[in-house]
Amino acid sequence: MQSLYDFNYEQLGEYALAQGWKKYRGHQLFQWMYRKRIKDIDEMSDQKKEIRTFLKERFCLSPLTLKDKQVSKDGTTKYLFELADGSLVESVLMLYDYGRSICVTSQVGCNMGCAFCASGLLKKKRDLSSGEMVAQVMYVQQDLDALQERLSHIVVMGTGEPFDNYDNVMNFLATVNDDRGLAIGARHITISTCGVVPKIYAFAKAHTQYNLAISLHAPNDALRDTLMPINRAYPLNELMKAVRCYGEENNRRLTFEYILLKGVNDQPQHAKQLAELLKGVHAYVNLIPYNAVDEHGYQGVSRNEAMRFYDALMKMGVRCTIRKEHGGDIDAACGQLRAKHMKVQGVKQ
Repeated sequence: MQSLYDFNYEQLGEYALAQGWKKYRGHQLFQWMYRKRIKDIDEMSDQKKEIRTFLKERFCLSPLTLKDKQVSKDGTTKYLFELADGSLVESVLMLYDYGRSICVTSQVGCNMGCAFCASGLLKKKRDLSSGEMVAQVMYVQQDLDALQERLSHIVVMGTGEPFDNYDNVMNFLATVNDDRGLAIGARHITISTCGVVPKIYAFAKAHTQYNLAISLHAPNDALRDTLMPINRAYPLNELMKAVRCYGEENNRRLTFEYILLKGVNDQPQHAKQLAELLKGVHAYVNLIPYNAVDEHGYQGVSRNEAMRFYDALMKMGVRCTIRKEHGGDIDAACGQLRAKHMKVQGVKQ
């Protein structure tokens, strides 16, 4: 059964008109869903009974149920959701000084095959609908409602490649960004791609205010080929050309994500190559501590090693940060909790 969350504001108004209702019905439904955050269609008390019956026969609200939940000592919360077809997806709530951020999954599994990533332990089964992404946000926001808190930031960095599910992701963002709904500011929303070059061009031409992050993780083609198979389809020269187009079209600063893997991409020559690669690009580098995944065998660096890499980049004029670690005492890496449950159930990876 389709979720009402699949409709953005304009689509809901058009759907109301198509049923012979007044267009304002769509506005009312949207308000019930996102401002009042109901959990049942029957809670729409200003809608006629026949309208509520019509909707219940054709739609559900949330297309997911909670399967598991882990809470870290630092407040990071990982949610494992089961979808209507039995698929499992994860979302993560992270607590920052500046607000509450959710990391959203965009696909069931992932086909990008990054050598270090838990997300790819289970291959892509399908794309998520926009409603299935919205439902992740709504579940976590309803959890926060009990604490009188609200989500302030969204990152589409969970399992899957968002630009491999471009249309549904953009529809999802239109919903959560809408001032008449959750009203999460566009500049508080970040989409991360490992380098699907055609969609970077499409995103550049869309002229949204959403932030763009590039999962880079290697400063040269030879190393990136071994870590990220997508580099064989879109090598660094093509990726950087698309990135520069995005910068010219939008005049926005990019983020480059760089997971530090001990003895792999963390040496002085890698810092020098990275600085050369990013020369002239309006961007900064987010250095990420690695949450080790048993199946892959890579190790993270120490704090001192991360600081040495950070200092080397800063001295070469590359602005960078070291991301604060979250959820180190739970299955924090993207896809890790899902993979654990699938392994228990005996599902082949």
